[in-house]
Amino acid sequence: MRWSPSCSARSTNGARRARTEEDYRLTEIRRAAKKDTPRVNERIREPEVRVIGSGGEQLGVMTPEAAMLKADEEGLDLVEVAPGSKPPVCRIMNYGRYKYEQKKKSGKSKGHAATLKEVKLRPRTDDHDLDFKLKNARRFLIDGDKVKVTVMYRGREMVHRGIGEKQLERVTQILGAIANVENPPRMEGRFLSMTLIPNREAIAELLKAERKAEAAAAEAEASAPEGV
Repeated sequence: MRWSPSCSARSTNGARRARTEEDYRLTEIRRAAKKDTPRVNERIREPEVRVIGSGGEQLGVMTPEAAMLKADEEGLDLVEVAPGSKPPVCRIMNYGRYKYEQKKKSGKSKGHAATLKEVKLRPRTDDHDLDFKLKNARRFLIDGDKVKVTVMYRGREMVHRGIGEKQLERVTQILGAIANVENPPRMEGRFLSMTLIPNREAIAELLKAERKAEAAAAEAEASAPEGV
C-alpha cells in the first residue's frame, strides 16, 4: 500500500487516542487511591475487568457493563478492589455496607467523640473468656475509644491481689501493639483498674496492612484457576 499523509495522520491519531485513554485510566486510579475510595459501577471505565461474585466465586473477564448487569440482578454494586491488576479486579457486593464496615474499622468517622468503655475481668478469668473480652477491647480501641480494664475481687480473693495484677499485665501484652497505658493499675476498693488509650499511628498502620491484605487476597482469588 502506498504511503499517504492521511494514513500517517490516522496512525498518529490512533496512537494519541490510545495514550489518552491509558493516561485517563491511570489518572482515575491515582485519584481513587488518593481519596482511598474504590471506583464503583459507572466510574469503572476499563475495556475489561475480572469479576468476583458476591459469594466469592469467579465469574471471569468481561466488560464493566456486563458485570454491572450481573450486579443489578442481585441488587448489588460492582466495586473495584484491585485497580493495579491487569485487568483490574472487581467484586460484586453491597457497597453501602462495605463503606460502613470500612468506616467502623478506620475509626475516622467525622464527629466521633472518644468515650470511655469498660471491660470487666475476674482474677481467674479463663483464656476463652479473656480472649472474647479483649476482642471487644480491641474493637473499642480501633474505633478511637479509651478502654478501662477492671479486675473485680470478691471475698478472700483480696488476699491474692497479685493474680489480678498478672491479668492486667497479660492484657497490656496482648493489646500493646495498638494501645498505650494512660493510667497504670491502681486499687479502688475491691477493684483493680487501668486505662488504655488508642495508639493512633499503630492502628492506622494496622488498618492499612489489612486493606492491602484484602486486596492481595482478592487478586489471588481472581487469578486462581476456575473450578478449583
